[in-house]
Amino acid sequence: MFKHLLVPVDGSDTSKKSLKKVAQLAKADGAAVTLVYVSDSLPPMVYSDSTLGYGITQKDHQKACDVYAKDVFKKAATALGVGIKAKTLHISNSTLSEGILDGAKKSKADVIVMASHKRTGIKGFLLGSETHEVIVHSKLPVLVLG
Repeated sequence: MFKHLLVPVDGSDTSKKSLKKVAQLAKADGAAVTLVYVSDSLPPMVYSDSTLGYGITQKDHQKACDVYAKDVFKKAATALGVGIKAKTLHISNSTLSEGILDGAKKSKADVIVMASHKRTGIKGFLLGSETHEVIVHSKLPVLVLG
């Protein structure tokens, strides 16, 4: 049915759990898989992994994002399992949904396969739904895994 799946990954448990279903879909259709990780293009004012915090340059921020993306991709590839070779794509964009849609264009995917965090009520209102934003703005089909 689909020949090229674009799968956004973020390292969350929800994302990891959906990768088993992605692997089944890819095997059933003989589809290619591209994993996309979207990082914020702007560094935060302060990285606070210490009690003092410290400023960071744009270049250092990009390096940190690249290292984190590689770790996310490695874990995602493991979760996909043996037999699924996935390409990876790291996108820098301050808007997650725009980054995912950009990844779909760059990879020439024919479907976007996303996990839903199932935020409802006040959480959904305050945190928003990136899945919803992708569905609304995508020209491709979006398959949402629950």
